[in-house]
Amino acid sequence: MSAPKFTSLTARCVVLPSVDVDTDQIIPARFLKITDKLGLGEKLFCDWRYLDDGSPNPMFILNQPEAKGAKILVAGHNFGCGSSREHAPWALVGFGFQAVISTMFADIFQGNSLKNGLIPVVIRPADHAALIGARGQSQNLQVTVDLQATTVSWPGQAPLKFPIDPFSRRCLLDGVDELGYLQQFTKQAEAYEAAHAK
Repeated sequence: MSAPKFTSLTARCVVLPSVDVDTDQIIPARFLKITDKLGLGEKLFCDWRYLDDGSPNPMFILNQPEAKGAKILVAGHNFGCGSSREHAPWALVGFGFQAVISTMFADIFQGNSLKNGLIPVVIRPADHAALIGARGQSQNLQVTVDLQATTVSWPGQAPLKFPIDPFSRRCLLDGVDELGYLQQFTKQAEAYEAAHAK
């Protein structure tokens, strides 16, 4: 099956420096009944984004003008910990994020992100601090996540390599999910089966 291709992204970022942000904070459990991704972005960080009366919390970063149109989230250490809910990357993608940068991600969240077109970029703490500092100097800082080269960079910073699962990278570059990747080999499989039957 097809999926959006991801080769390179240059976009503004927004910083949410909180550490140990778990998936229940990313998308509260009461929304897990949803099986349709449509509209889930409105529930992202719901308990942080909205006040008790349902109005937007003006103090939360995603409700501030600088967050509008940002496609990269710079998150704190150990982002996406807690439960394994796939709704967390669904909500992040639904909001408009295409990449998250942190010093560490929970393993299951990282895997779920890659399967849903969200690039988890891990960089060293010193580089992470430098990025936050650069973002503090300019709200319009443009960050580039290059999946082809597996690097992340911003003005004044040489490209930094980041690790990524090779299979997931190939699927994202080709714009296919796991099933779509296997379907690329349908003819070879049929030829093998035909020869094996003989």
